[in-house]
Amino acid sequence: MSVAHEDHYGPWTIEQVLALGEDRGQRRELMGDALLMSPAPGFKHQRASLRLAMLIDAAIQAAGAPFEVLEAVNVVLPDGLFIPDIAVVDAAAAAEDPVTCDAEAVLMVVEIVSPSSNGRRVDRLLKPPYYAEAGIEHLWRFELVPAPMLVVAELEAGRYVDRVVAEAGRRTLVEKPFSVEIDPGELVRARG
Repeated sequence: MSVAHEDHYGPWTIEQVLALGEDRGQRRELMGDALLMSPAPGFKHQRASLRLAMLIDAAIQAAGAPFEVLEAVNVVLPDGLFIPDIAVVDAAAAAEDPVTCDAEAVLMVVEIVSPSSNGRRVDRLLKPPYYAEAGIEHLWRFELVPAPMLVVAELEAGRYVDRVVAEAGRRTLVEKPFSVEIDPGELVRARG
């Protein structure tokens, strides 16, 4: 199903979505030929995204791995265009300063699950098969409700298999693709 946007009706292409330009008020993604729009994320979501990106970046630097951590970038999939909350991208591909990144250059994506029922459905059920089809090796899903939780999954035989579940209030070591110690509760806690 496609969504009408301004004067456009019917199926969308990646080029048409990118031509809409940047909009900080909403994300525009393409699932098949359907345009998905979601509002800008809330504060808890943004805290988790920034802090998790910083932890992953520190782990990449400590490992001396040739990757870069980026937030909210356009990833081109075989059948869509998604904007994961965090993407771990091959450093050489990121150095070109592109507008989009092909999925082949992406090692890992992180989706921070929106508390809305539609957001939960998209992040938990609809996006993972697209990422798996693209061959992205690692998918981390950060749940905000009912309590902060991180689910770490790896691609195995064409689908994601959960390997680690980190719960709020307990520090958990995630070893792949980089060694990171995480307490999901700390990632969303307001300061001050």
